[in-house]
Amino acid sequence: MSAGFGGLVRRAGRMVLDKHRSDAEGFLAPVAKRFINVNPNTISWLGLIMAAVSGVLLYLSWDYHILLLFASIAVIISGYFDALDGKIAKLANKCSVKGDFLDHVFDRYADMFMIAAIALSGWCNSTVGLLAVIGVLLTSYLGTQAQAVGAKRLYDGLLGRADRVVLCFLFPLIQGLMCILGYSHIVIGSYMISWLELMMIYFAIVGNLTAIQRGIITWHNLSEAESGEKKE
Repeated sequence: MSAGFGGLVRRAGRMVLDKHRSDAEGFLAPVAKRFINVNPNTISWLGLIMAAVSGVLLYLSWDYHILLLFASIAVIISGYFDALDGKIAKLANKCSVKGDFLDHVFDRYADMFMIAAIALSGWCNSTVGLLAVIGVLLTSYLGTQAQAVGAKRLYDGLLGRADRVVLCFLFPLIQGLMCILGYSHIVIGSYMISWLELMMIYFAIVGNLTAIQRGIITWHNLSEAESGEKKE
C-alpha cells in the first residue's frame, strides 16, 4: 500500500470530535484539580456504574418514555467521568499501565451497557442491533490490537468513542421529543424505524467502516515499519 493511499485513508477517517479534544479541557481541568486526591480508579468505577444505569433506563424506556431523558443524563455523566479519570491521573502523576488497562475494559463494558440495551429493547430490530454491537466492538478492538502488534494505538476513524457517547446522549432526547410530538418512528415504505434505531443503523454501518479503516491504517503502518527495519 502506498504512503499516499494510507495517508488518504487516515485523513478521510478522522473522528468528528477528534479535533475538538482540547476544547474539553476547560470542563475537565477545574474539576480534576478539586478531586486530585481521589483515586482515578474510583472515578472510573463511577463512570461504569452510570453507564450501567443508562443501559437499564434505555432498555425500560420503550414502555416508559420519560426514562429517555434520564438515560441521556446518565450517558453524559458516564462519559464525563470517563474523561475525568484520565485527567486526574495526569495531574496527580498517577498514570499507570494497570489504570490504562482498567479504563479500556470499563469503556468496552460501558459501550455494551448502552448500545446492547437499545439493541435488546423494543426500539430496535435485533439484526440491526447485533450489527451495531459488532461494529462498535470491532472498532475498539482494531484500535487496541494495532498497539498489541507493535503499531501505534489508533484513534482514527469515522466513529470514535467520544462520537458514540455524544450520539447516545442526543438520540434518546430526540426520541423522547418525537414521542411527545407523535413522530416516534420514521416511515420508509412499509418499514417503521425509530430514531434510536436510526442511530443504531449508523453505528452498524459506520462502526464497521471505521474498523476497516483502522485495519487498513494499521496494515500500512506495519508495512512502513517493516520497510524501515529492512533498510537498517
